[in-house]
Amino acid sequence: MSNLINHAKEELERAGFFSEEKDFYGGMTGRTVLELIECFSKQGHSGMSASIVRQLFNVLSDFKTISPLTGDDSEWNEYSENKFQNKRDSAVFKDGKNGKVYYIDAIVFRGDSGINFTGSAKLGEKTITSAQYIKSFPFTPKIFYIDVNDYRYKDKEETIPDKNGDWWEHKISNPEQLKEVFEYYDQLC
Repeated sequence: MSNLINHAKEELERAGFFSEEKDFYGGMTGRTVLELIECFSKQGHSGMSASIVRQLFNVLSDFKTISPLTGDDSEWNEYSENKFQNKRDSAVFKDGKNGKVYYIDAIVFRGDSGINFTGSAKLGEKTITSAQYIKSFPFTPKIFYIDVNDYRYKDKEETIPDKNGDWWEHKISNPEQLKEVFEYYDQLC
């Protein structure tokens, strides 16, 4: 057994990933990860090829692309009447066969409460959303993190502040961060 397999097995055991009681996946997490490690170990990689294979595996197993989207008709799936989703990146959409294309994860808001989220935040009276229009193809998805201040309210109308409230409002704390976003994307209104 290789040093890599021994190392992985010991670490997985220490962390409880083989335990039916401790592992959220009933002990299967350790077995499935060890199976991947064993396969990787058998491939006999050098340091350079190991790094390349690990990086490609991480990207592809996360359903991400390794080359830019082309916008070609073959990349689209009509999921509803005149609504299209990109087959290569499920976060890319367009309304109509020749409609404007947008990426729904262009902005991730980073709240001061420690929570990252997609959705929307206020900039004065304007609402900025996570979805933004793609300027052109070929396109490589890029996510921008924008800092926001989080406000919580007791009521849906957001008039009664309450640190434990169920209603949230988010305000962009540094509008300068949006400059880079709108250099890369066209703003979705």
